Amino acid sequence: MNIIIEILAAAWQVFLESSVYMLFGFFVAGILHVFFKPEKVSRYLGKGRVRPVLLSALAGIPIPLCSCAVVPAAAGLKRQGANNGATMSFLISTPETGMDSIPITYALMDPIITVMRPVAAFITAIVAGTIENFLGESREKPKNTLHSSCSVSGNHGCNGPSLNPLNPVKISLTAKIVIGLKYAFVDLLGDIGKWFILGILLAGLISYLIPDTLFESYLTNNFIAMLVMLVAGLPMYVCATSSTPIAAALVLKGLNPGAALVFLLVGPATNIASLSMVSGLLGKRSLLIYLGSIVACSLALGIVTDMLYFGIGITAKASAGQAAEIFPHYVELTGAVILAILLAFAIWKNYKEPGACSTC
Repeated sequence: MNIIIEILAAAWQVFLESSVYMLFGFFVAGILHVFFKPEKVSRYLGKGRVRPVLLSALAGIPIPLCSCAVVPAAAGLKRQGANNGATMSFLISTPETGMDSIPITYALMDPIITVMRPVAAFITAIVAGTIENFLGESREKPKNTLHSSCSVSGNHGCNGPSLNPLNPVKISLTAKIVIGLKYAFVDLLGDIGKWFILGILLAGLISYLIPDTLFESYLTNNFIAMLVMLVAGLPMYVCATSSTPIAAALVLKGLNPGAALVFLLVGPATNIASLSMVSGLLGKRSLLIYLGSIVACSLALGIVTDMLYFGIGITAKASAGQAAEIFPHYVELTGAVILAILLAFAIWKNYKEPGACSTC
């Protein structure tokens, strides 16, 4: 019983430190959902080999979708004329980061990794999309046999941005904001809430079980630590938000920041379900480009991240979680209570009215 209490106490501390940032991130995600639609840029994603890739990578970075939910959105872009490279770029940049995961990265880790995370996602997406446009399969029409029950429109099942033509009926600004907040704090939070809670619990478990000297004693080679995180992250299903407390807990135990970045990039972008859908959407050769680009870029950018920390003279373990100290305890506690209530309601609502996508 004491062990369980200590694990829950460690998990609560992580939840407490991240709550205010989580609320802010979901608020921004709701606003983006209303005012930033992928279909607005889809007309620019069909012609050219590099420009559409850049635009897709930029479009995907702020959108908070998991590796399953992004596939219907990407399929919609492809059906509207986006080429394979642009589609792959969107498939990578979107799940690896998002406006819900950036604030929590800042809260639990530090400003350097917070900046490196979207930058790394952007670079990986550009590399993969460009290689795909030059070397990948050429298809006039996308395959319709996706191994997913997610609806392409994303209206409810995966809660992705709707890719259908906009309703011509004018909606007031207040109504749009209400719609965005409902999407963020009910639909989106309901989809990733259980994974976020799992990530918080795993962070508490790691904090309790793993000795502080584990990585210093057994994984002194930073590159080997990156390979370990790569192998751990490839098959795992974690969204960008839920992977953050896990990575933060590992950094506090001595994991080098480059290896943490590898996990933050690979975990959200790859899992068995999403890989099968990528293969169905773009083809087997494209799947190899997708995986190869993520692996190569993650390792390379992990090395760059370690060099950056070493050059600046900052220890990730010492700086992790310092941003959370900005807010006084009563603000954190208020945020944690509000977030807990919203989580409970969103998960209950999602369970009571399940969407079409069971794997998101």
